[in-house]
Amino acid sequence: MAQNCLKFLKYTICAVNLLCFMSGMAVFGFGVYMMTISKVSSLIPTLASLNLANMVFITGIIITCVSFLGFLGALKENRCLLLTFFILLFLLMLVELTGACLLLLYEERINNFILDDLQKSLKNTETKNLSMTDWDIIQKTFECCGVLNITDWKPDIPKSCCKASCEAPKPEYWIDGCYNKLKSWFEENFLTIGVGVIVLCIVEVLGMCFSITLFCHISRSGLGYRL
Repeated sequence: MAQNCLKFLKYTICAVNLLCFMSGMAVFGFGVYMMTISKVSSLIPTLASLNLANMVFITGIIITCVSFLGFLGALKENRCLLLTFFILLFLLMLVELTGACLLLLYEERINNFILDDLQKSLKNTETKNLSMTDWDIIQKTFECCGVLNITDWKPDIPKSCCKASCEAPKPEYWIDGCYNKLKSWFEENFLTIGVGVIVLCIVEVLGMCFSITLFCHISRSGLGYRL
């Protein structure tokens, strides 16, 4: 009975991590695609390397690497890989919880910091460049224009601010600024984001519990670092 439970545990870890690995590869591929079509820019100049394409790319790498370690460690019953998988999951959960706590404690400071950096980013963006920028992605997605309003872009208003075609005699532009749109979106989806973070932490805790249980079984069985 115990052996059957451990086999079920082993293949459950393999199946879940295989799904995560494929998802990570998809996110990684999308990040590479975004890097090829977008101009290297960042909405937060203070953290210049964290543009949208890079964040998606890095997220894909993290998911792929962690899930691969979990899958291979469970499949091969390798203690070293399982322990590494456990430590990485623990560190990821720690980072997520720390980030959530900082957002709650320093919400006002973070809002002011983001507003200032968005204004700096907009001034540094080349609106006449034909390649896609992070600002184009944000403005098309949230149907907004500029940081506070359309006047932030004058006199060079990008095409992503147009409601329809910019070729019309009198093109219509989005009136609302992206800062307020983003802030409203986070406020409206705060509960959903919170539930998502909690679910993610629960999945990570289950992954740590399963991996350490399998690790202890392998240690008792004397399988060592079998490959």
